[in-house]
Amino acid sequence: MRILAVDTCAKSCSVAVTDAGCLEGEVFTRRRQTHSRHLMRMVDMVLEISGMTMGEIDAFAVTRGPGSFTGLRIGISAVKGMALAGRKPVVGVSSLEALAWPMAMQGGLVCAILDAGKGEVYSASYRFPEAPSRGDAASPPPDPSSRTISDERALSPQDLLAGISGPCTFVGDGVRAYAGMIADRMGNLARFPSDEHHDIRASAAARLALLRLNRGGGDGVDVLVPRYIRRSDAELGLGKAQAP
Repeated sequence: MRILAVDTCAKSCSVAVTDAGCLEGEVFTRRRQTHSRHLMRMVDMVLEISGMTMGEIDAFAVTRGPGSFTGLRIGISAVKGMALAGRKPVVGVSSLEALAWPMAMQGGLVCAILDAGKGEVYSASYRFPEAPSRGDAASPPPDPSSRTISDERALSPQDLLAGISGPCTFVGDGVRAYAGMIADRMGNLARFPSDEHHDIRASAAARLALLRLNRGGGDGVDVLVPRYIRRSDAELGLGKAQAP
């Protein structure tokens, strides 16, 4: 199955095409411009790199949040439009799960963190099976689809760290913002991957979407909506204005 996936949840933006779970092409950028300025050009680029046409895509995937409210709307609107035009299935993928997924093969607890602004982070934790020891060649690799997922939530980094007591890998752009605090609070229990892993990759969203599609899952285009977790500034302002 050929999947075209899009991520526009944070400061980075990426588009990827996978075929049967294998990456055929991916385009990534972290520009300051709004993602609407370059997203569709990136779609064209990744199709050209992959040697495919839009008609050869079997399904679409998109990160549904949490993340930037504007970014989420841009990505989801674009993917819904492409899915409707091609009458193809679409899958909404958690941005936090897409962050954690590349860490699956090392096993253990992974805490995905996105900087939510206002002194908060969006976060969820995932526990993956421990990888076999390097000397145990007979052991099969762990199944990364077996995991325990905590609720996605918006909270202060202090409250997040208060709930973690064991070794944990921290990943996401929230790590860039709060790495010092994490290291001070967690000491040698905190593990940090290399910097490139702190950005969401559309290729991870595509592989997660494939798992769901293989299990008969997916989302109707009419019901796929962003997952914001907390209210927007406009909604908060309206609530204050209406308060007695």
